[in-house]
Amino acid sequence: EEYAMTEILDNLPEKIKNFVRLKRDGLILESTLILLEENLQSAKIAYESASGPAQIIVEPDLEPEKIKPKVFVNIMLSIALGTIISSLLLYVSEILSTTLKTVEDLEAFGLSVLAIIPSIGSDKKRKNRAKVNSKDLSRRLIITEDPKSPISEAYRTLRTSIMYSSDKDSKIIMVSSPGPGEGKTTTVCNLAITYANLGKKTLLVDGDLRKPVIRKIFNLNRDLGLTSYIIGENSVDDVIQRTEISNFDIIPSGIVPPNPSEILNSSKMKNMLSDLKQKYDIILIDSPPMIAVTDALVLSNLVDDFLLVCRSGITQKGALDRSIKSLSQIGGKFSGSILNAIDPKTTYGTGYYYNYYQYYYGEK
Repeated sequence: EEYAMTEILDNLPEKIKNFVRLKRDGLILESTLILLEENLQSAKIAYESASGPAQIIVEPDLEPEKIKPKVFVNIMLSIALGTIISSLLLYVSEILSTTLKTVEDLEAFGLSVLAIIPSIGSDKKRKNRAKVNSKDLSRRLIITEDPKSPISEAYRTLRTSIMYSSDKDSKIIMVSSPGPGEGKTTTVCNLAITYANLGKKTLLVDGDLRKPVIRKIFNLNRDLGLTSYIIGENSVDDVIQRTEISNFDIIPSGIVPPNPSEILNSSKMKNMLSDLKQKYDIILIDSPPMIAVTDALVLSNLVDDFLLVCRSGITQKGALDRSIKSLSQIGGKFSGSILNAIDPKTTYGTGYYYNYYQYYYGEK
């Protein structure tokens, strides 16, 4: 034990010398590090403050020339760019459009266009007038309001087209449309009035037993009509109602039944039309839209001519295609089509007709 303690005491001064030496080296290294960091910061400041290699070649003008915008060039470029963009947008909208708009659209489906009916709202004389009810709309348009208007003449053109395109034995004409709200009832009412004005004994039959409106247009008795005759409550003479227009009679729909298709497809309906052909020169039938129900297809077997009313901007191309296929499946076809509610100011191919007609007849 005494030997071990002596060895420890002998080694103690050497360790103290090593500790002192290492401590001195640490201080030197620390001072060196501080000096190097100061030199690094000085070098960064000198580098950032030094000027770059850029040199001024041309001295700037003290009064530079003012640059004005090229107004004419900018306007022409704007017009050209706007025309191109709007044309592309119109072309894309036409390609993507799903509605019928022009005569060419109807002819693309293989239908012959018998007449083009201008939009009632586009007539100059109706722009500032108050809205009229459905009775005034269908009667005054042809008879008293403006018999020389393009709209009135369009219905006369339709009558003439039917007379020359149909057989002499064709007396029963049905009017329908692919969908609702396309103007079939207004068309068939005005067409019936034109036949009556021609001196032909005309009968209008309301075959729309689901949403009838003809009785409201002409203010008829709603209890007497087609349904009351079919079920045997009244005779044919009882349900025929006279109008104020000469040579013009109407058979309204009567009470709305629960089974319209069965009533229209009955033998009594067929016999009634056969008997009425002996009494009248022309019989017009208003039927429901083809896409909604099958009533029009049922009636198509009982008529001589089948006219389809299509409304510009409303009738869907898919609905028209479906109507044509449905009729062809039962062996029928359309005798002709009518393009309704054309705007003569914005639709190609109809504006010239409107303008020439007004020029020929004048405003009086």
